[in-house]
Amino acid sequence: MRHGRRGMTLGGVVATLLVAAGLAGCGGGHDAAGTPTNSGGGVVRLGALLPLSGRSAPSGEAMRQAARLAIKEANDAGGVLGRRVELVVADDACDPGTAVIAAHRMISQGVTVSVGGYCSSATVPTLPIFRDASVPMVIPAANSTELLQPGYDNVFLISGTVAAEARFAVASMHRLGTASLVIVHDATSFPATLANATATAAAADGVPVTATLELSQGAPTYARIAREVLATRANMVYYTGYYAEANQLIRDLRTAGYQGKIMVGDGAAATPLLGGLSAAQTQSLYGTALLVPELMPSLSGWLSRYTSFGGSPPLVGTAETYDAVTIALDAIKRAGTTEHAAVRRAIAQTSGLSLLSGPARFAADGTRSNPSFLLLVVRAGRFVEVP
Repeated sequence: MRHGRRGMTLGGVVATLLVAAGLAGCGGGHDAAGTPTNSGGGVVRLGALLPLSGRSAPSGEAMRQAARLAIKEANDAGGVLGRRVELVVADDACDPGTAVIAAHRMISQGVTVSVGGYCSSATVPTLPIFRDASVPMVIPAANSTELLQPGYDNVFLISGTVAAEARFAVASMHRLGTASLVIVHDATSFPATLANATATAAAADGVPVTATLELSQGAPTYARIAREVLATRANMVYYTGYYAEANQLIRDLRTAGYQGKIMVGDGAAATPLLGGLSAAQTQSLYGTALLVPELMPSLSGWLSRYTSFGGSPPLVGTAETYDAVTIALDAIKRAGTTEHAAVRRAIAQTSGLSLLSGPARFAADGTRSNPSFLLLVVRAGRFVEVP
């Protein structure tokens, strides 16, 4: 999932935070290229590039909270390999240039595994950086197919890929009686690839796509898009981007008189989307989503721990971030070392591990073999699952 601004804000804020005690004596080895491997004594470091500033900051903060909770619980249970675990967090602002700078700084901290990744367009340019340092990447939220194009064997996607979500979305549209569809995206990595995958799935499933429209992130109005949607007479709009733009798009669609169904992808199907929207504006508003702990009784215990730990509710990618840390620490334990190649092999062999998102298995290309999705609808000002 997950987007990034189109420009490269090289002067963006890069905030690196060391979370957990034990900085003293944090020794580590180096590989042949001189990159820290963290294979010596001291702490085990995991790294997370997250959007802690910008329009997606609420999700980034929630993901940081989930990672910190997972690490606290691991340390309370004795750490891993007899060592404490430490989280290194850097702000990528969902911006490619900022992400590149932050990734280089993170590598210099000697992280064993990267467990971040919300915006695909900010995550994609960091792939060769982590690859060159041999650092495995367990990516909790970003799932654009562009993440797979380099063919790196150190990349693992917890949320599967956009193709799976697109197929689920189109099947859901059939359930909802969609006769014709307009797809709207913002031209960044995840939204654009989800839009393309949805168009492909719709064609295969007999759902007519009357238009595919592109909007600009951060624009004050999408009235032009609304007028174009009305001209198509489509009874479903699927927006594949993020909640900030989705909120404005919904306002403009309803103001223009659009009365059809609106569906948003997993990057927008979250509480922040609904801010300031009236009951009339959220009528027939749906979303495709990954984990929504509030709607899943099986996760009530974890949800209680999470909210008690940080005080805020989970958002997009939150539970998956907790799972990313769990996968990384389990792999380090099974590998018996923090040596990057051994940990990467252990991640690839993950099987039967108990996760919030269910048992994890990774295909040869690093994609999740068994992702699952929920269909949500807005009722009384909040998202609920469609039975």
